[in-house]
Amino acid sequence: MRIMLDTNIFISIAIFDSAKLKELLINICDNHILVLSSYIIKELEEVVNKKFPNKINNFCKFLYQLSYELNYTPNEQITNNNIKIRDSKDLPILNSAVVSDVDVFITGDRDFEDIDIEKPEIMTAKEFLEKYC
Repeated sequence: MRIMLDTNIFISIAIFDSAKLKELLINICDNHILVLSSYIIKELEEVVNKKFPNKINNFCKFLYQLSYELNYTPNEQITNNNIKIRDSKDLPILNSAVVSDVDVFITGDRDFEDIDIEKPEIMTAKEFLEKYC
């Protein structure tokens, strides 16, 4: 499967040293294709620089060591206008997941909970681990 992780999942893996999320990432890297968008990478760099500036070098090394497919986030909105998302700042991430044709989008952001689309399947890390691991 092709799987995209949201920014909050990466922050939890790289900065907070979550064992469960590391298990998730290892499973994805070993058994699936990790897909990242240009928007998520940009957002990751901004968050780490702002909240954890002393960890930016470690974070860059972490990203460099990962094997992933990079897809560019479209500038225009491509998702169905009927889709309602609580935080409009998350729309580029949803667009990235749709355009990248990922099978699963993993997030801890509750703003994605009520989105009803066929693909990608939107789930939490816990849901993914329970269903696919």
